[in-house]
Amino acid sequence: MGDLMDESNGTPSRGIEPVSSGIPELDQLLHGGYIHGRIYLIQGVSGTGKSLLGQHFLEAGLKNGETVVYIHGEESKGDIVVNADQLNIDIAEAEFLDIGPGTDFFAEDIAYELVETTEIESERFTKDIKEVIEATDPDRLLIDPITQLQYVERDEYQYRKRLQSLIRFLRDRQVTTVVTKTTHGNEGHHTGDDFESLSDGIVNLYLDESERRIAVPKHRGIGQIDGTHGLEIREDGIEIYPQVIPEHRNRTFDPALLSTGHAALDDLLGGGIERGAVSFISGPTGVGKSTTGAQILDGIVDAGGTALGYLFEETIEQFSYRCENLDIPVSEHIDRGSLRLTEFEPLVRSAEEFGQHVLAEADEHDPDVILIDGLSGYKISMQGDESRLVRRLHGLTRVLKNREIAVLITDEADHLTGMPRATSTDTSYIADNLVFLTYVEVDGRLERAIGVVKKRLGDFDSRFHRVTIESDRGLTVAGAFDGIEGIMDGSPVHRRDE
Repeated sequence: MGDLMDESNGTPSRGIEPVSSGIPELDQLLHGGYIHGRIYLIQGVSGTGKSLLGQHFLEAGLKNGETVVYIHGEESKGDIVVNADQLNIDIAEAEFLDIGPGTDFFAEDIAYELVETTEIESERFTKDIKEVIEATDPDRLLIDPITQLQYVERDEYQYRKRLQSLIRFLRDRQVTTVVTKTTHGNEGHHTGDDFESLSDGIVNLYLDESERRIAVPKHRGIGQIDGTHGLEIREDGIEIYPQVIPEHRNRTFDPALLSTGHAALDDLLGGGIERGAVSFISGPTGVGKSTTGAQILDGIVDAGGTALGYLFEETIEQFSYRCENLDIPVSEHIDRGSLRLTEFEPLVRSAEEFGQHVLAEADEHDPDVILIDGLSGYKISMQGDESRLVRRLHGLTRVLKNREIAVLITDEADHLTGMPRATSTDTSYIADNLVFLTYVEVDGRLERAIGVVKKRLGDFDSRFHRVTIESDRGLTVAGAFDGIEGIMDGSPVHRRDE
C-alpha cells in the first residue's frame, strides 16, 4: 500500500493506495493521485479535454502492465484510437465496449409492444458492462460519457438506482473508475448532480474563450489543492500547470545588497538592490525602463552573478541589439552562459504555465536576479483576467523572494509625465523597491528623470536625477533636479527661494 497526504494536516495517510492519473501535475492536485478502487467524475463543457484526461489515465495503466477497459458511447473504437494517437496517447491495447447506438438504430423500425424501449436498452447496457468487467477483471475503467446510461433510463429515479448499483459493483471489485460528463456552461458544474454526490472525487474543466482551466473541488478522504489551474492541450496531450503557492519558510533574514554595477544607480538605491527583493522599474513608453533593467542585469552578471530574463514585448534579437548599441554586452553574457533570455509569444500561455517555467529554470540555473520585461506585455500575453494574473504574479514573486532571488519587473505608466499612481495595476504592494522614470519639461526642453520613490529596506536618495540614454554610453545618471519641484505631479516648476 502507498502513502498519501492526510487532508487535515498534510501528513501521509496509511492504508490508501495511489493510482496515477497519467499526468504528474494532476496527481499533485489530487495529493498523490486517484485512490485505488474509487470512483471519479471529470466534467466540463464540450472541448475542455474530458476524454483526453480519461485516456491519459488508461494509458498510464497499460504502461504499468494493468488491465484497462474503455466503455464509450459517442465515438467508435477506431476514431478513439486514431484521435488519441494524434496526441501520442497509445490506448490501442485497452479493452473497448461500445454502448452507443449502432447504425441499425437509424435504419430499422422496431416496435416494442410488451416492454418499453428504455427498459430493454438499460438491461442490455447493464448486462454488457457486467460481462466485460467480470471477463477482464480490470484495474482501471473509463466510462465516456456516463450520460449514455441516463439516456436509456425511463426516469431520474431509475437512473439513480442504476448508478448506485453500478458504483457498488465497481467498488466491490476494487476497480479504479473515471467517468466523464458534459455540462452546459461553466456554471453548470455544481448542480447537485447524482454522480457528483456519489463520486469520491470531482475534476472540473473550464473553457473561457480560448483559455482552458482545471479545478479539483472534491477528493474524499485526503483532500486536494484548491483553486483553478492552467491547462493546455498540446502535441503530447494534456499539460497541467498548478498555480504557484509560496511556502512558509523559517530562514534568517539577511538583506544582502547586490550592486547594480552602476555607481550612480547604486547611490540612488542606497547601495544596490537586496537579494530576495522585488523591484519595479516604472515609467512611460520609451523612457528607458528596459535599458535600466538590462543595466542592472549587466552589473550583477559582471560581478560573477547569474541572471534570467523574460521578454514579453520584444524579441531576444531586438532586446540584444538595443543593449549592444548602448554598450551593454548582452550577447557576451549569453554566450558565457551567465545570462539566459526567453521571449514569450502573446496569448498562448497561462500565468500558471509561466510561473512553473520560471521556477523550473530557477531550479536549473540558480540565478541571482530575474527580469520580467514588462508587466503590460505580461498582462496581454498571459491568458486570464487581470486580477488573477496579479495574484499569480504575487505568488511567483513570493516564491522567488523565499529563494533569495532578486526580481526586476518593468511596468509601463499610462501618463507621459508625472506619476499619478505607483504602478499600472494593483501591484504596488508586491514591490519592495520602486524606481520611477519620467519625462520632465524644463525651460522648454524635454529631459528624462529617474528617482526612487519606495524602498522598504535601508536608506535611498529621495531626489529625482537627470538621466540620459545614449549610444556607446548607455545609461548615465547626472545631477539631481535641484531647485525644481512638481516632477511627480507632471508640472515641474522652479522652486522659489524663501
